[in-house]
Amino acid sequence: MRWLRTALVGALMLVGSLMPLCAQSGMAMIPKDAWALYLSRYVDASGRVVDDANGGISHSEGQGYGMLLAFYADDRASFERIWSFTRTEMLIRDDGLAAWRWDPDKNPHITDVNAASDGDLLIAYALARAGQNWNEPGYLASARRLARAIGRVMVVRDGSRTILLPGAVGFGAEERPDGPIVNLSYWIFEALPVMKQFAPDTKWDALQQSGLDLIRAAQLGPAKLPPDWISLAETPPVPAAGFPPVFGYNSLRIVLYLLRAGIRDTSLLAAFQRSWLTENDGAPAVVDIKSGRVVTRLTEPGYRMLGATLACAMSGTPIPEDLRQFQPTFYYPATLYLLSYQLIAEKYPQCL
Repeated sequence: MRWLRTALVGALMLVGSLMPLCAQSGMAMIPKDAWALYLSRYVDASGRVVDDANGGISHSEGQGYGMLLAFYADDRASFERIWSFTRTEMLIRDDGLAAWRWDPDKNPHITDVNAASDGDLLIAYALARAGQNWNEPGYLASARRLARAIGRVMVVRDGSRTILLPGAVGFGAEERPDGPIVNLSYWIFEALPVMKQFAPDTKWDALQQSGLDLIRAAQLGPAKLPPDWISLAETPPVPAAGFPPVFGYNSLRIVLYLLRAGIRDTSLLAAFQRSWLTENDGAPAVVDIKSGRVVTRLTEPGYRMLGATLACAMSGTPIPEDLRQFQPTFYYPATLYLLSYQLIAEKYPQCL
């Protein structure tokens, strides 16, 4: 049991050394009725977060989102249930990262053992927030192990910049002719300063700066929007080969992650404002990079809430009445809605 004593001692030391991440009393909570509805729709009894628009699979991203939302709902039992599934079913890799895809219809359930850096960041961040605010040394110890693994495997140098690989394998400069490949929606900016506390040997500040620089550099095509998947083999960046060359369901999260981190730089957000608020009546859209043509307008409440959040943060525009109540459709937009709502309630309550 020596390893257990060592881990607990390290975790307790970490509690004392961390700067406070957030005072519970000053943090806006997700409404209990909205969270109960989310739980009933997307989280099963085992703690598996179900992506109901993607064949009912689960993934590390969903588990991380579920844990973070449980924290913001102050629901310790659900947090532990989701974490327990994540820990036992997905944290199976030798490097300390989570396997990204779990399929209930397959045996074994893990159908892709590769890791996804956004999922790992979300899980580590949720553990850090919960561990600090709920005084749970075990969560802090797990957050530290995962943060170190992310830094060791996923954060790499590319010339003069520090970048975040989307996966543990398959995206590096030595693995693809157009590599390295990045996905800018994997930069969860609010998590990076927290990761710095848990894994100080990794250059998290440089990683944050590279993410901001790349959002500016990847404003491509007539719409000046970043593709979901980007090749850094050229300057400026270009859409990565083998992926649809669109601003799509991945990249729309960039706005949310910037705003949740308190970043409201117009050089980063102006193209999103123009596309969503001026050209598409408040709704995000999937946009073809080369032509700038709208492929699909995303009008579900969870997607429209992203546009409303951007308008609120940048211009003080009130949230439309029909978006002030949680209206779950599918897992992904429902998750984006609750993260947006929590942000507005905490930082821009005047918009509600």
